[in-house]
Formats: sequence, structure tokens, C-alpha cells
Amino acid sequence: MNWIDTLGQRPQVLVSVAGASLVLNLVLFGALLSRSGGTDEASVVTVQEAEVAALEVGGAPVVEDLLEPVAPAALPSHLQLLRAEVDQSMARTFQVADPEKGDVINAVAARLFWWDLDLRSDLQRGDEVAVLYRWDGDLPVIEAATYESKKLGRTITAYRYQATGDGWTSWWSADGEEVPYRLNVDVMADYEQITALINSRVRHHGIDFKAPVGTPILTPKAGTVVRTNWNTKYNGNGVEVRYGDGTLGRFLHLSSTDVKEGQHLSAGAKVGLCGNTGRSTASHLHYELEKDGRVVDPLEYHGTHRRTLPAADRAGFEAERARLDALLNTST
Repeated sequence: MNWIDTLGQRPQVLVSVAGASLVLNLVLFGALLSRSGGTDEASVVTVQEAEVAALEVGGAPVVEDLLEPVAPAALPSHLQLLRAEVDQSMARTFQVADPEKGDVINAVAARLFWWDLDLRSDLQRGDEVAVLYRWDGDLPVIEAATYESKKLGRTITAYRYQATGDGWTSWWSADGEEVPYRLNVDVMADYEQITALINSRVRHHGIDFKAPVGTPILTPKAGTVVRTNWNTKYNGNGVEVRYGDGTLGRFLHLSSTDVKEGQHLSAGAKVGLCGNTGRSTASHLHYELEKDGRVVDPLEYHGTHRRTLPAADRAGFEAERARLDALLNTST
């Protein structure tokens, strides 16, 4: 377990130690006097009693192994904690830690770590990962996660918290900055999480936004509709828009489309509704870009930013972070 000692606590600890030492010395001196006849029998205190008295001053232990250590509280029954040293890859690390469900835990945890780490090249032997989660059906919901990176020289942190005004919970670092990046433009009225990036899966050429069926889908730039609902076996219902610079924006797996071929759209216009059509296992928007026959990363094309928690949320977030940190340090 890692104990965190803030600068503000150190003076109190020093006072506690000094006070405890003073009490111990005075009591032991009294005991010596009693042995030499300087006190009556009632004033004699044993060394063991003196040690316990010293421990009680300031509430801080100053002598090791005098009392039995207090065992950490057990995790609540609905939560599980996976803590491991990284071995070769994130996938292998989780598979070894949990042979039965490590793959799915890894897939969900990666969504938190890939914003700061290249999961193919940045991992080093000896890095440590911890994930606190609960199950919601067949998928883990991650309440908190940490990754101690030797390459970065710091620990990546992620705490699940719902900011004021947000429709969904997100994950925030210890300093109150949102872990996932967001596009500088809107392609959806609202979404729960980005669940896939370019090449996060084999031949995956876009970004997936998890959202309920019926969530409005928006074109982030003005353009002209090139086609709708092509290759529906794989794409489901879809819309393709050519932006002013010639880039093609594709919106796939929609439940319905609201535009027609040749229609001119202004930035922010609705093109359809989020769905689960075509080759899809859950409701989401797949958004991809192509220019001159080459795949373009939406993160680079549109630009990104990270939000910071509003000041009004900081006290509530700090309390939740402290609670989750305590659970992350629980013995398993």
C-alpha cells in the first residue's frame, strides 16, 4: 500500500512523535525511580504500558510492532480490483491477471489509457496498472484506474465522475482534467464515450461514439451529401458528406437518415439518428474521414481539447476521488 504524506501533515506528525517520545521518557524515568525507592508502588508503570501510552499521544504510531496492524477493509461485494505489473503488453497483463475475463477488462480499460499512452510502444516491464470495476451485464464499468508509467515518469489516473450539466459520467484525472479528449466540433448532440479510435481494431478507419439509439447526428462542417445507405450489410444506414476542402465525412450505423443525395448542409445540420444497424453490436456512431483515397484521423483533422471540471464540482470530485483512492489501495 502506498501512503501519501502531504506537506501539510508533516508538522503534525513531528509534533506527535516528539510528544510521544517525551511521554515515553518521563514514564520510563518514573519507573526507574520506583525501582530505586524514589516512588511508591502505586506509581510504577511497566515498559509495555509506557509504550502504549506513547502510541496514544497524537494518535500516531512511533514504535514498530507494538500493536497488531489494522487490516485494510474488504472491497464492497459489487466491486473488484485488478492490480498487476505489466508484462509485455496490456492485453497479456490482463489475461494473466484474470484468464477468464481479462480480455474484456483490457478492452474497456484501454479506452482510458490510450489518450496518454501508445499501448503498442510506451509500455515497459515493471509498469504497474490497477483497475477498480464492477460488472454491468457482460461489461465492466471502471470506477477508477491508475497506470504507473516508467516512460512518462508519472502515474496516469482516471476517476469516474459526472460533472454538473453533463448527461453522462466521464473519467477525470486527479487534477480535475477530463481523461478522454473531445473533438473541437460536434458530430453528436451528446454521447457517452468514445469507444474506438483509428486502428484500435483491425481495419478500423474511424472513431466510434457510444450513444443511445435516436441521438441526433450532426455534420461538423458544411458540405454536400454524396450518398446515403450504401453497403448496408456492413455500414447499416449511412450518410456521406463532402466538405468544402474535398474531405469525405461518413456517418455509419444510423437508425435513420434525414438527408438526400445532392442536398447542401450547413455546419451543425442533422444528418440522421444514432443506431445499431449493419455490422454493429451496440448503438453507436462510426465517424470516419477520407481525402484523396486516404484515411484521415478525425482527431487530427478537427483538433481536440480536454475539459476541466467546473469549480463548483471540485469539492464533490475530491471527496469521490479520496473514496476511490482508498478502494484502489485495498488489499485483495
